[in-house]
This record gives sequence, C-alpha cells and structure tokens, in this order.
Amino acid sequence: MSGFLPATTNVEKDRRKGRGAAGNPAVRFHATHVEPVDDGWDRDQDQPPLRTEVSLERPRRVITRNSSPDLHFEQSINPYRGCEHGCIYCFARPSHAVLGLSPGLDFETKLVARPEAPRVLERELSAKRYRPKLIVIGSNTDPYQPIERRYGIMRGLLEVLQAFGNPVGVVTKGTLIERDLDILGEMGRAGLARAGISVTTLGSDLSRRLEPRAPSPARRLRMIERLVRTGCPVRVMVSPVIPGLTDHEMEAILQAARNAGAVAASYIMLRLPLEVAGLFRDWLAEHCPDRAARVMARVRDTHGGRDYGPEWGRRMTGEGAYAELVAQRFKVSTARLGLARELPPLRRDLFAVPPRPGDQLSLL
Repeated sequence: MSGFLPATTNVEKDRRKGRGAAGNPAVRFHATHVEPVDDGWDRDQDQPPLRTEVSLERPRRVITRNSSPDLHFEQSINPYRGCEHGCIYCFARPSHAVLGLSPGLDFETKLVARPEAPRVLERELSAKRYRPKLIVIGSNTDPYQPIERRYGIMRGLLEVLQAFGNPVGVVTKGTLIERDLDILGEMGRAGLARAGISVTTLGSDLSRRLEPRAPSPARRLRMIERLVRTGCPVRVMVSPVIPGLTDHEMEAILQAARNAGAVAASYIMLRLPLEVAGLFRDWLAEHCPDRAARVMARVRDTHGGRDYGPEWGRRMTGEGAYAELVAQRFKVSTARLGLARELPPLRRDLFAVPPRPGDQLSLL
C-alpha cells in the first residue's frame, strides 16, 4: 500500500514552494493507495514544507545499454534516481514508479544516490569484454542536480572515465558542471568529451515555474561560455519545445546559445509519457489557465491527437503540419547560425586500462 498522495489531492502551495508538481499520482504498480482525509483534528496545525530526502543505493552495474533508434548513444550512466530540479515536463518522471514512488512530488523530493558508482564503473571498464564506446551521463536525470554538491558522484565518474580515456557526453542544466571544468576541458581538448546544455526558455519567470530548482536561463548561457572557453564543445539543446508556450522562442534561444559559443544544436518536442501528461495538465491549470486548452490542443496536434505518441522515429519530433513547421524553423535557424552540423565522433583510440599498484609494467 502506498502512503503517498494521489494526483487528485494537491499539496498546499506553501508546503510545495519551489517544487514543480502539485501532488503525487498513485503509483501505477500498486493495487491500492491511501488518500488523506480531513477529519478536522489537524485543521489548525501548520504542515511542514516538503524536504528533500536522499536514500543510498549500492549498484551492481552502472553502465546501462539501450538499443533505441532515436538515441545516438548505446551506453549511459545515471548517478541519481529522481531529480530535485523539479522540471514539470520531465519525461523521466515515470521511472520513479519502478521504485514504488510517485512520479509527482516524490520524483523531486525522494531521491536515490549511488555513491559507489565510480568504483563499479572502474570495474566494468576494466573487464576484458568491455569495448570503448561513448557513455552519456544525464540522459535520464540531471547528474549536476543540487545533491551532487554533497555526494560528488559525477566528479568521481569523470575521474574514472578520464583515467581510462573513455569518451563521455554530459547532458545537464546544472551549474555545478563548472566545478569539473578542469576534467571536461582537458578531455574536451583531447577529443574525449562534450556537453549538452538544455535551454527551454529565455524567460526567467517562466523558467522558475517550469523548472523551479534549475539555474536560470541566463546562468546556463554563462555555463556554455565557460565550458567552451576551457575546450569542451557544447551543443545547445532546445528541449523541450512546448507548443503554444515556448515554441516562439526557438530562434532567440539558438541565437543566444551561438553567441555564448555553442557549436551545434538539437531540439525535442514536448513528451508527456504516462503520468507526466496529467502532471503537466495540472501545472497548466494552475500556472497558465488562460492558455491551458490551447497548449494541450497544440500538443495533441503534434502527437496524432494524443497527449503523447511513443512511436520510434516520431516521439522526439512529433508529426503533422505543426511539427513540420517547427522542424523547418529549426533547420533554417541552425543553418543561418552555423549550428547545423554533426559533431565528429569522440575518440575511442585513447582507451586503456590504467595500471594498478603491483601490476607488471610493460618493458616496451
């Protein structure tokens, strides 16, 4: 039985200040759930604000492999489960249900850290059967979310990858990436690293409501500048493009990112899998009630009349006339700005298992 609130019962605004979701959808794997009932006894008692809780996980493996034709990589690592940034649109929210937690407020407040991930990664890279390939970090939840400052797991992973010479791509909107400029800059100059920085909107107010604990758009642009200056190439990710809400900003985001030094660009249309659709509709009703119907109508236009179309080849870009218009605008803008380019593959020829204390060294 779940002890978390269903989506139909929203948490008071004062308790969820700085959070994206309004409540907790019931966990879809649970046959039953508990709903709070006001019996009058606690009416005059203030409830404490929601706090971030972190539990620890000891992983047996950290490299996850995927075969999706929509993704340009085969391997990824996720140092954390859940994400304190609280982006209401995050497609990764449903993954929390596998842990018996809700994709709503639980996803933002009940996090899982994997402190032993660097040690496990070292073991996996040392295996004789391992062949060097690009590893992407941040494809599900942000590796530079606020709790990284406490646990430093991402820093440890980068140190291992650098020691082995394994290529890495980092996806984030967290400013803590600047702590690791020394590693990313050196790896970037060697052709072993690049970063993807996502920018959804240039409006600070809208960003604060969409992505309540993520850095401001202006701050992310400065991140791009600093990464590029150290030698780490950056792709700006206009993600997600929200029809009727942020789609008109595409050209401005691309221009600002290019000015900051980005060398390539990509975009993804809004994706609302499983519980994310209901959470996003609730968010629209609370924050943009005058545009809610129009936004959802546009969203459905891009997914064949549904809140979300999961089909490969279409789920990232959408379909229909409106999606084609967005794709054409992106094509024209990136061509004009010099961002319409495929970055060369990161190097794999530098991979080598570093010697351990006591190993017999080569005489050659």
